[in-house]
Amino acid sequence: MSATRRRFSQEFKDELCREVITTSKAVKTVAEEYGVGAETLRGWLKKYRAEHATGEPEGDLTLDERARLRELERENRELRTEAAFLKKAAGVLREGATIVAKYEFIDSYAREPGAPSIARMCVWLAVSRSGFYHWRGRPLSATATRRAALTSRIRYFFDASDQTYGYRRIHADLTAEGTECSPELVRQIMRDEGLVACQPRPFRTTTLADREAAEGMPDLVQRAFTADRPGRKFVGDITYIPSWQGFIYLATVIDCYSKKVVGWSIADHMRTELVEDALRNAVATTQIEPGAIFHSDRGSVYTSADYRALVARLGMRSSMGRTGVCWDNAMAESFFSALKNERVYRTVYATKQQARRDVINYIEGFYNSRRRHSALGYQYPNDVHYSYRQLALAA
Repeated sequence: MSATRRRFSQEFKDELCREVITTSKAVKTVAEEYGVGAETLRGWLKKYRAEHATGEPEGDLTLDERARLRELERENRELRTEAAFLKKAAGVLREGATIVAKYEFIDSYAREPGAPSIARMCVWLAVSRSGFYHWRGRPLSATATRRAALTSRIRYFFDASDQTYGYRRIHADLTAEGTECSPELVRQIMRDEGLVACQPRPFRTTTLADREAAEGMPDLVQRAFTADRPGRKFVGDITYIPSWQGFIYLATVIDCYSKKVVGWSIADHMRTELVEDALRNAVATTQIEPGAIFHSDRGSVYTSADYRALVARLGMRSSMGRTGVCWDNAMAESFFSALKNERVYRTVYATKQQARRDVINYIEGFYNSRRRHSALGYQYPNDVHYSYRQLALAA
């Protein structure tokens, strides 16, 4: 009696053919796993490839050819990975780059998702793998430890200044606390750490002059914004502060000796009373010598009869620069530039009251008491102003 011939569905035949093609297993191996004859499976495979030639690009390849194709694909992936790595490592591939710089790059890049192995990165950058592991495992050198500590202090002073200090003022803070370093080192560390102080905006002329009233008014300062003692020479100006409820206006009086804002006034108008209040506040907080100079621009409030009469009653002399020439009142303009650049332009005020509080906080809580002034050898205005008075009393 002849043996019953086994029958297989077309789905079963196709499944075995796909397994041979996709897994690259030998035909004999697959045939044994499923209990079919090897020659039978070869016949099915030949027919399957003929029917699916367009869908199987590897259909006419031998097993060795398919293996070689997979090897080429792997090498291609490695080359792409190497190219991407070397592109990011361009900074440490330049002439003069140190071995330590390459180690540092490998150490940082290894933390990224999908990063290549340490061994491959060391090969690509032509450094020793054992040298890398030795470098990563050793303690920080004295120089690296000091630099890390200095970076921490620089970041502290930068944040304490509300990110307004450049490297010179931060160097002055470090010197004041007894930390020795060069200004250039501070600048380098700030650049490496991305610590960039806020930048000023361009000047725009806003003065509305009363030419008739100011006719013949002298410029007693001539851009010499210094004095040999407090109470001898003052400058003043007005600016506006925006809020969602509208503008508020700030008038200031600044002593040319100490650069301290000795008088200020804030209101929601720009009438003569604004500048009068600022000058009266200055009289209440600091000593003003007879014949002291008060210098301003030629704005209508400063050229008004009421204001000039107040200056005369206080025994002061009026001085004015030219209209629209910011350098003639550069010291007052410089303060407003600092105020707006360091605080106002970086803040949104919902109410006038909020704007008023913040401006007062800047003047009294930061500028006068904690902001180092370059024209004072990076000292604080309050310290310079009151130290002169103390020396005068002691004498």
